[in-house]
Amino acid sequence: MSAFSDKAQTATAAMRTLFDPTPLQRNDHLSKRFDANIWLKREDLSPVRSYKIRGALNAMRKVVDHQDVFVCASAGNHAQGVAFVCRHFGVKGVIFMPVTTPQQKVNKTRIFGGDNIEIRLIGDYFDDTLASAQSYCTEVGAHFLAPFDDPDVIEGQASIAVEILKQLGGAPDMVVLPVGGGGLASGVRLYLSERAAETALRYIEPAGAPSLTAAIAAGKPVTLDKVDSFVDGAAVARIGQENFKALRDIPAEHVLLAPEDRICTTMVEMLNVEGIVLEPAGALAVDALPTLSDQIKGKTVVCITSGGNFDFERLPEVKERAQRHLGLKKYLILRLPQRPGALKDFLSILGPDDNIARFEYMKKSARNFGSVLIGIETTDTRNFDSLFAKMDESGFTYSDITNDETIAEFVV
Repeated sequence: MSAFSDKAQTATAAMRTLFDPTPLQRNDHLSKRFDANIWLKREDLSPVRSYKIRGALNAMRKVVDHQDVFVCASAGNHAQGVAFVCRHFGVKGVIFMPVTTPQQKVNKTRIFGGDNIEIRLIGDYFDDTLASAQSYCTEVGAHFLAPFDDPDVIEGQASIAVEILKQLGGAPDMVVLPVGGGGLASGVRLYLSERAAETALRYIEPAGAPSLTAAIAAGKPVTLDKVDSFVDGAAVARIGQENFKALRDIPAEHVLLAPEDRICTTMVEMLNVEGIVLEPAGALAVDALPTLSDQIKGKTVVCITSGGNFDFERLPEVKERAQRHLGLKKYLILRLPQRPGALKDFLSILGPDDNIARFEYMKKSARNFGSVLIGIETTDTRNFDSLFAKMDESGFTYSDITNDETIAEFVV
């Protein structure tokens, strides 16, 4: 049997029938900020704006000569990659998506696949969608294309590492990569272990979906009780079995968790400073750089920006979460006396850079006090210290609910 790296190179050659290598770009902004040589492997610039096309192509090309119906279950990048490759090979694809999938993603999948695909919207939750897809495969004898837990998919994702070494002209000191189900991470690790063993690897997963962290701690894949779906491209409850075989001996300290709100600050920074549109999962590797700053100084580092399928309808939420993480926006429940002039008294203590972004007040005639939900934005976190001091001095009663997830979920 040939070495994994040979298979990955064969897979990479197959990619060239469909698309050119994605760019490897040195980023001056990040390089200066971290005193390192930072390169971005721009998977957000693939034909489907994510790396998922790679695994889909490699898995499909191996069986396309004797299989003409392919099935997948996905609400995002995997669906788009499968659709694109189905059209390339001229085969039928049946793509199962949850009923709750945003119309924008359904439309993009349909555009990529054209007449070669059929989209079936089934189930409110992904588990229901997946069960329907697998049942259909059994019923009609179709080939199921797994998003990550498949050796052929892992080989395909490893083509990223093949391209990195060729484009860079050698091995980087470190590669920083996102982790969801583990397809990308396992493929890159297996290839580099054979062709550039000196390269260090760091794995970044969302704090709300630490499937690799949990698996390493348990010594086997485990299903998380709860998953935060915000980083939808990497919010996986259980890392793949095949993927964990390649990742099981990673030192626990090499797996870093990225808080969802902090990821938003990275997305906003990359958009505002560099004009680069990244989805939450696509920003994971860049988001980890401040945590790695002591380890990367003076070194050549490649961050894999895994996807740019970002729905701009989510931008207000991303900006909101970024402000909250940076301490520039807070939500308060203010107990306001029900008397003329009470609101004016409160407004008078706001600073020149304090801005009311939300205000909801219900006057209750039978009570002496009313509750106000108030959102305040400012330009410097120290402004809140001054504001709270003035509120305390003036005798206002208030609660900061900014980081109270239970309350904020209902009122913010």
